[in-house]
Amino acid sequence: MVVYISEFSKYIIALLITLYTYESFAVFRYDNEERRNGIYVRQNLLMFALHFSCFLVICFETGDMTYLFFYAFQQIVLYAAIALYRMLYPKANRLIANNMCMLLSIGFVILTRLDMSKAVKQFVIVTGSLTIALIIPYFVHKFKFLKNLKWIYAIVGIAALSIVMILGQTTYGSKLSYSIAGITFQPSEFVKILFVFFVASALYQSSGFFEVFTTAVFAAAHVIVLVISKDLGSALIFFIVYVLMVFVATKNVFYLIAGGVGGSAAAYIAYTVFSHVQVRVQAWKDPWSVIDSAGYQITQSLFAISSGDWFGLGLYKGTPEAIPFVEADFIFSAIAEELGIIFAVCLILICVSCFIMFMNTAAVLKDKFYQLTAFGLGVTYIFQVFLTIGGGTKFIPLTGVTLPLISYGGSSVLTTLVMFAIVEGLYIIRQDESEEQKKALKKRKKRKQPIRKRIEDEIEDEE
Repeated sequence: MVVYISEFSKYIIALLITLYTYESFAVFRYDNEERRNGIYVRQNLLMFALHFSCFLVICFETGDMTYLFFYAFQQIVLYAAIALYRMLYPKANRLIANNMCMLLSIGFVILTRLDMSKAVKQFVIVTGSLTIALIIPYFVHKFKFLKNLKWIYAIVGIAALSIVMILGQTTYGSKLSYSIAGITFQPSEFVKILFVFFVASALYQSSGFFEVFTTAVFAAAHVIVLVISKDLGSALIFFIVYVLMVFVATKNVFYLIAGGVGGSAAAYIAYTVFSHVQVRVQAWKDPWSVIDSAGYQITQSLFAISSGDWFGLGLYKGTPEAIPFVEADFIFSAIAEELGIIFAVCLILICVSCFIMFMNTAAVLKDKFYQLTAFGLGVTYIFQVFLTIGGGTKFIPLTGVTLPLISYGGSSVLTTLVMFAIVEGLYIIRQDESEEQKKALKKRKKRKQPIRKRIEDEIEDEE
């Protein structure tokens, strides 16, 4: 009986994630949130059905029904997040909230399958992080002075990274984190947000050569500290985000070309200076030649992905434990192995739909500071997704970054939820701008009307 349930569930899970992904893009057919309401409701139903199906399989495969209690707590938190966002912020974008919860639910499922203790820790962190994230759209919407704090963003960011460089814990040759009262932080995750705010606040009023040069000096300071700490994955994210934000702010292709040339030169220097970069490049070029050492992770990842086929082997049917640090750097490979290539591709597309909504929000915002902020956060998010999945599939060398909202890691989860919450706040600002524009257009039309008609309309409005 268990065998039949496990086998049949693979196709049900693939169907549910496919339908959800379709709805994630069907949203963009409509500009009005009210017309999207039916899509959002279907997304919620599909998400809860998928989550339940996965945990039902987990219970049958393990023979332990206590997993259902853990599932129930997750359902309560996810439902509360969706409901509270809708109640507290009626103007917020529900696609962002739905996709956020969908990605969290996938993370809960795969982490529960990999390591129950880490799944419980992740659940506690997500619950606390969602509580913090729920108040952030209010502050983004109300606090207009955020655009005037560029030097604070820069100084705090560089100081936080420098503390890690000096006092941080060394993990596999890189200084990534430090601990306070037993709690480990990875400041580079939080500084990503401050960095985006810094660049946006530095360039929103003027984007001439002086402003770009000044911003470049402080951006370079961020990147150099990260390089000295050997956190090259984060350094790459900071660099790409800066170059693209400058290009969007200035519309000058020269900066984009200069960034590409400079980045290529920096990559070559990093390759010649850092031995662990050479090891990762060798593992990327020909992992089979070093399969017993540096290439072990990537070869095991490729074995896992290839064995998954379209619908996956099924939960608990694969061997993702064979991949070192699978719950962090290679969680995408575990998903592809046990849930299938269809599921993995849909996961990528859900991340892409989040990015498109971020860009859509940035494109419509009138205030340049908010526009640059939404753009920068969107690039930060999707580039991290690209680095994680690209590294795990041997498309690019490994960078050691996590898959946002899915991989195990408290700092990453909290930072990503804060990023999503900030974009929700920016979307609310966008809605306010749209309403003000409609009111202004209505007043303009009234001025062009005959006096008698205008008076009649005013009386009608009062009634």
